[in-house]
Amino acid sequence: MTSINPVVRSVTDRIIERSESGRSEYMARVQRSKKNQPRRNRLSCTNFAHAVAAASPNEKLVLHEERTPTLAIVSSYNEMLSAHQPFNRFPEIIKRTAIHNGATALFAGGVPAMCDGVTQGRAGMELSLFSRDVIAQATAIALSHDTFDTVVCLGTCDKIVPGLVMGALEFGHLPMLFAPAGPMTTGLPNSEKAIARQKFALGEIDRKTLLETECQSYHGPGTCTFYGTANSNQMLMEIMGLQLPGSAFVNPGHELRDSLTVAAAERALELTALKDSYLPLAEVVTPESVCNAITGLLATGGSTNHTIHLIAIARCAGININWTDFSELSAVVPTLTRIYPNGQADVNQFHAAGGMAAVIGQLLSGGLLHNDVNTIVGRGLERYCEQPFADGSTVYWKKVSNQAEDPSIISTIEKPFDKTGGISLLTGNLGRAVIKASAVAPEHRQVKAPAKVFSSQTEFLEAFDENKLNTDFVAVLVNQGPRANGMPELHKLTPALGVLQDKGYRVALVTDGRMSGASGKVPAAIHVSPECFDGGALSKVRDGDTIKLDVTAGLLQAQVDEQEWTQRTTGVQPEQQPLDCGRHIFEHMRSTVSSAETGALSLFNPH
Repeated sequence: MTSINPVVRSVTDRIIERSESGRSEYMARVQRSKKNQPRRNRLSCTNFAHAVAAASPNEKLVLHEERTPTLAIVSSYNEMLSAHQPFNRFPEIIKRTAIHNGATALFAGGVPAMCDGVTQGRAGMELSLFSRDVIAQATAIALSHDTFDTVVCLGTCDKIVPGLVMGALEFGHLPMLFAPAGPMTTGLPNSEKAIARQKFALGEIDRKTLLETECQSYHGPGTCTFYGTANSNQMLMEIMGLQLPGSAFVNPGHELRDSLTVAAAERALELTALKDSYLPLAEVVTPESVCNAITGLLATGGSTNHTIHLIAIARCAGININWTDFSELSAVVPTLTRIYPNGQADVNQFHAAGGMAAVIGQLLSGGLLHNDVNTIVGRGLERYCEQPFADGSTVYWKKVSNQAEDPSIISTIEKPFDKTGGISLLTGNLGRAVIKASAVAPEHRQVKAPAKVFSSQTEFLEAFDENKLNTDFVAVLVNQGPRANGMPELHKLTPALGVLQDKGYRVALVTDGRMSGASGKVPAAIHVSPECFDGGALSKVRDGDTIKLDVTAGLLQAQVDEQEWTQRTTGVQPEQQPLDCGRHIFEHMRSTVSSAETGALSLFNPH
């Protein structure tokens, strides 16, 4: 057995020590809620009658039994999201499986699920980050009836998976696992889509041509095929042991997909307090498994959104992590994958090359993962070095080689694509920020140029259209943090910035907003904290100030005379936006939300 890397051990120990109070309090709550009997047995007759009134006669027969488990289905199904549309079939599969195993499954509740791809650059994007906490609350409401013994969550995309885990952690005495829907089949390559967007930004193709290109890329059920937040979610659920091995990237409609859903329901029923293999969620989400999640994120060049979401998930389990933990782990965790946007392969090609099994095998061999952890399939991560196969409706697993089928997609610990992780921490007199370094070519990882300050994406794009940006510069986009406007993603800037970089200009973006999993080839220092609205130093920047962004040195600095810098005011208020698209009813969340580095939580004060 390979010994754990000393830096990984040191960071984990520090997290355990830092989390001692919060974790103890959380686990005490979990312990108080454990009961070695069906949860519904504690209901009064009236409570129980309400709970089963709409059940079928067969379901009622089973529900009246005193030793049979009931499985809760919590789903984000809707027809608006390609990734979530396949979930319309899953509840029936799960319910049939439960009945076949002498149990019952009930659809406990649905949670909202919005699509960042639809809302990019529009008012609705200001609700996106907050939707995660609404999903957590909706999950808690679904489970609040206290009639369930185990939970299967159906969710895939951006804020949905973190929200489901956060809500379920409030019921950490229950087992919980994910049954994902998988990615859509490969369409137009992501690199060709990006080229078309840049051509549209330059006026070289019209809207009709761009739309045809986009629809060839986003063309069917399943997640988008690039390695953004949705597919980073799937990586995280697998490396944390919260879904079946190898289940992340099996396409919707494949016979293996349905077989895995059956297997997930069966496993959920085996983990209840009524069985010898009882495993509550709280004993899977631990400081060690959270460190494993960070390592997986860094090794695969995953979404920068998880420098927010992982912190929020951990806080809900009483675990306190921060960006320094990410940074110290990034120094020893190599980049092992090349998946778009930090490579040309999509997630289907990644899965075919060995996928999560190969990555986890490599990380274990390098002592970069804690192996002494609980997972839904047992103790340790060895099972996650296997891939699933279907024999009719039965799933079986086979170990795959740590050596990937395609070394241009998955590398090895000995010969990584980069010696450090895909996400880096930047610090300096502008605050603390993160950057997806794996997507940025080495020659673009240092930019020193005059600032151009913008208050909105629209203002930036107007300057681009008027040819005012044909120069070296650092775009400073202010008042985009969680308290200012909900911290929207800023992908509308990507094509224009890419065009300018391709012309040979030295350009970068610095903002307290988000870019997320699709952060591309232009260096973008994002999530700057403290945010401008809270008096962050980024609000001191003026047009013409020299800004230095250096990934290698971990530096984000305004090179301004110290005396002048000290005298400048901060906390410039954002422009008032019309409260349309539902933004008005989220106003209270903007006023209470915590900083990006503490998880942008509006559910409770993470202090």
